[in-house]
Amino acid sequence: MSDVAAINQLVEKHKQLKAEIAKVIVGQEKVINEILLSIFSGGHALLIGVPGLAKTLMVNTIATALGLDFKRIQFTPDLMPSDILGSEILDESRQFKFIKGPVFSNIILADEINRTPPKTQAALLEAMQERIVTVAGNRYPLSLPYFVLATQNPIEQEGTYPLPEAQLDRFMFAINLDYPSFQEEVDVVKATTSDHKPTVNSLFSDQEIINFQQLIRRIPVADNVIEYAVQLVSKTRPKTEAAAQIVNDYIDWGAGPRASQNLILGAKTHAAVNGKYSPDVEDVQAVATGILRHRLIKNYKAEAEGLSIEDIIKSLF
Repeated sequence: MSDVAAINQLVEKHKQLKAEIAKVIVGQEKVINEILLSIFSGGHALLIGVPGLAKTLMVNTIATALGLDFKRIQFTPDLMPSDILGSEILDESRQFKFIKGPVFSNIILADEINRTPPKTQAALLEAMQERIVTVAGNRYPLSLPYFVLATQNPIEQEGTYPLPEAQLDRFMFAINLDYPSFQEEVDVVKATTSDHKPTVNSLFSDQEIINFQQLIRRIPVADNVIEYAVQLVSKTRPKTEAAAQIVNDYIDWGAGPRASQNLILGAKTHAAVNGKYSPDVEDVQAVATGILRHRLIKNYKAEAEGLSIEDIIKSLF
């Protein structure tokens, strides 16, 4: 199949995928779009929202519709790295045998990732970056495609361990979940308090998703679009030549080169699912907020003046 035909097929499958997810999840279209962009780009996503906004249900539904294996890990202060990665045990013949942990799955929901100490948070780092797990000196490859979708509760700060910047940078998107609108909440209550259980169909195989990820990487990008993305990221770095004035005033730290890579990958995916054969500047802008949100650190002046990170990012377009 030619790449043009493959992109047309991706557009069709993407529409069907959203229709399947909508059987269970009411509204939250922007959130679902960004999770799917992250998945087809081969990245990971961090979902930030208060309890009860169906974050777990959303990830479970997306995993089912994609036809992928799904595991949920509830992060707690006493969780150990071996609870995630697995551990070696002595079997009946007194040989060491490795029992795989929940990290060996296609989609991992790391629930409330900021509830566990850094040692356990770091257990996911190698899996996220290398798609490999090392236990007792042995390396175990993870089955592809592989995604980590982590959730974080922004209101509980007691007994939490904020993710270090290096690990935050491994997430392609940081996605904010807001409360549903009045009508959406009415629809949610109607749907969840009856005995009707919608059936979500699996639309993809593992290999199909990998093929679409490779297709997206083959999409050509004009030099001016790449330069725009790099320029946008350069503007977020305070005290540099390219820094915007608003960044010098309100930002302590800017985004690194991984942000530029993700902007182009995200723009390619955004173009592809919308039926375009090459991304333009608008595609970069469409994914910029989710990709840059968690990579910029505001200073006290921005906090004092009530300036949001989204306002600062939008002013850089």
